[in-house]
Amino acid sequence: MELLGFTSWILLLFLTLVLICFLVYCGYIHYQHVKYDHIPGPPRDSFFFGHSKSIMKIMKTQLLYDLFLDWVQTYGPVVRINILHDVAILTVNPETVKEFLMSPKYKKDWFYNRLFSLFGVRFMGRGLVTDRDHDHWHKQRRIMDPAFSRTYLIGVMGPFNETAEKLMERLAEKADGSCHVGMHAMMSRVTLDVISKVAFGMEMNSLEDDRTPFPRAISLVMTAMVEMRNPFIRYSWEKQAFIRDVQESARLLRKTGRECIERRRKAIQDGEEIPMDILTQILKGADLEGDCDMEDLLDNFVTFFIAGQETTANQLSFTVMELARNPEILEKVQAEVDEVIGAKRDIDYDDLGKLQYLSQVLKEALRLYPTAPGTTRAIEEEIVVEGVRIPPKVSLMFNSYVMGRMEKFYPDPHVFNPDRFHPDAPKPYYSYFPFSLGPRSCIGQVFAQMEAKVVMAKLLQRYQFELVEGQSFRIMDTGSLRPMDGVVCRLRPRTNSGNTKKFN
Repeated sequence: MELLGFTSWILLLFLTLVLICFLVYCGYIHYQHVKYDHIPGPPRDSFFFGHSKSIMKIMKTQLLYDLFLDWVQTYGPVVRINILHDVAILTVNPETVKEFLMSPKYKKDWFYNRLFSLFGVRFMGRGLVTDRDHDHWHKQRRIMDPAFSRTYLIGVMGPFNETAEKLMERLAEKADGSCHVGMHAMMSRVTLDVISKVAFGMEMNSLEDDRTPFPRAISLVMTAMVEMRNPFIRYSWEKQAFIRDVQESARLLRKTGRECIERRRKAIQDGEEIPMDILTQILKGADLEGDCDMEDLLDNFVTFFIAGQETTANQLSFTVMELARNPEILEKVQAEVDEVIGAKRDIDYDDLGKLQYLSQVLKEALRLYPTAPGTTRAIEEEIVVEGVRIPPKVSLMFNSYVMGRMEKFYPDPHVFNPDRFHPDAPKPYYSYFPFSLGPRSCIGQVFAQMEAKVVMAKLLQRYQFELVEGQSFRIMDTGSLRPMDGVVCRLRPRTNSGNTKKFN
């Protein structure tokens, strides 16, 4: 009896503690509501879960950012979003974008901590994208800058041309006017080969090897970044196989990075000639920092390996999709390529600057489909945006996708119109930031746009393409935006220009 009484007492104590914790949690949520409910926003789905139900529901059928766009158009330029006990503020005010993204004093928020690991397996860790410690990040960025200097970028035109040429050869096998070609899959492989070769000295040859596991591994970890928005995914039975695949993919990427780093270190020790590429800069950073271990090195390997492949592949795919939907624009950009490139096999660095209309096309694709659609910043002090008081200790969300589709900033925003980016057109005022802005903007954006220009110029030079019927044109969110249907096209060699002769 005494044992039974003691057990009952322990159980009662445990239930009391649970009840107290529950009441404290309820009180905290209520406090958050009182603190932020003066900020406009849609009605919460529930006291506990905030807008989570709406967000989870929309993610099953369409793009989350379309919901955000609807909320902005309904509730104004400052919108409150409740997720469990957390609050985030979405703003589409250009002056606020300028203030927070252009200044180094505002740090990335807690969201980037989620990318440290995926389901318990280290992922991006403290890499250049996820590092929230400004001093540590600044040191990393300064070390990396030489890998993206003008001199270095001119030197990578050779690998750009060689890898893009391999893509053209693969497409030639399918360019019979009837074969269905998934352009996103092809673009993913060419950008994977480029970043592997140019940044890390690896010959991935994914254009030739259909069995390579890396495209799938990258797709899985990117999808996981989105799935982790659901705080309960770890406890979902039906998601366990997916979680295991993601963990294995993260391990594969880091294992590959480890082997690559060890090969390069051995080459340095053996006195071999070493390229001044991204990998060399990562290792140089380790030497300067002193306390940088292998896991820290792998953080930046994974960061550049994924960012250098995924975003450029998606931009190229969306560009092909829109050009195929707009034949008059396709004809105009092909005419420019014919004039600048002619029948040359290799594109020169100086040629890229002359492809002005192609630049406009690529920029317009990023306006409608920013492959990295948004970023966040933490605010530590109270601010006022559009007359709305925003208390401290909250996350500010900035979204290039939402702002890029607002009539306020772009007339007829859903129309693909490269003339928006003509040199004489008004420059978008802090409403266009597909590579972010300011000191934390993407270090590789010039690299990415050079690569995109080379690949697109060769494609436009060689082929006509049209979309296979029945595609939805829906957008898939995998951390980066990608075309859901894969941009399936029929290709045929161009016959209406001087480019039918042999390339030399």
